[in-house]
Amino acid sequence: MPHVCEWEHMNWEVQNLGFRWTLSWLWCQTRLTQTEFFLNIMGEIKVSPDYNWFRSTVPLKKIIVDDDDSKVWSLYDAGPRSIRCPLIFLPPVSGTADVFFQQILALTGWGYRVIALQYPVYWDHLEFCDGFRKLLDHLQLDKVHLFGASLGGFLAQKFAEYTHKSPRVQSLILCNAFSDTSIFNQTWTANSFWLMPAFMLKKIVLGNFASGPLDPEMADGIDFMVDRLESLGQSELASRLTLNCQNSYVEPHKIRDIPVTIMDVFDQSALSTEAKEEMYKLYPNARRAHLKTGGNFPYLCRSAEVNLYIQIHLLQFHGTRYAAIDPSMVSAEELEVQKISLHTSNEQEEQ
Repeated sequence: MPHVCEWEHMNWEVQNLGFRWTLSWLWCQTRLTQTEFFLNIMGEIKVSPDYNWFRSTVPLKKIIVDDDDSKVWSLYDAGPRSIRCPLIFLPPVSGTADVFFQQILALTGWGYRVIALQYPVYWDHLEFCDGFRKLLDHLQLDKVHLFGASLGGFLAQKFAEYTHKSPRVQSLILCNAFSDTSIFNQTWTANSFWLMPAFMLKKIVLGNFASGPLDPEMADGIDFMVDRLESLGQSELASRLTLNCQNSYVEPHKIRDIPVTIMDVFDQSALSTEAKEEMYKLYPNARRAHLKTGGNFPYLCRSAEVNLYIQIHLLQFHGTRYAAIDPSMVSAEELEVQKISLHTSNEQEEQ
């Protein structure tokens, strides 16, 4: 039996398009439930056919490699298992493994093996690197290509540095990445993040999201990342912010022989121009993949361009033991071109 219509006045501070809106909403309980309301404001990506297809076809695996059973790696592993040097994606502070779903769908369709990770709670870079090495051992992967976004890019560099005496990283794609944590001016608070409540940590992260008018794809990307941020617990966020701000920098002489592609955007992102210039100086021989727009999350809102740059980067390994693609998906003509290019490169190195 329907009850008397009760009106409630509700206020939300919504971090939706990168800037703060205050919504005043008159909600009639007999017409719209709270669940239905949140479904109405849910981002487009989460209800898109592509995302739902991804979640229904690619299983999420959970793996423990440390003595501490609470440290669980979550990952999506898609593409031919015969590939022993896959491309591994490392997310930013606010991201989960599925933020790279568009790369997984596209690249596996072209024959690549792709793994997207979500790391456990680690409180320092050495602990992360040791855990990641154990994960690769568990997956029986001697060498890998790494795509790191923001914090993921920094951790990818630190892992390459950590394993430089016995290399595990074949190449790096660094998307909106940095090489020195001091750029955030938070090194003095890094050791106190574990004390902060989740809502305060989320506020710190959201403060780096883009503000002002955005095109629909970028707005949808931010909506999706806000949703992913909400799924992270206090310890996950605190540990990631600690890794992001803990005083540390990359030692370039240890990883100078690794092929690198630096991917960044020309519009607003969390990285300053100075931080980008520092990356260019650190890797003077790196390939550069510039996107006119894309903000903090180009892999979500400019996925076609990002996927193209990834393919261009991985092309140099076609026809070698470090190819991330099924050889049957590569034409004979392309393999011949790659062999000539590889032979020429080897001759130049010998000279």
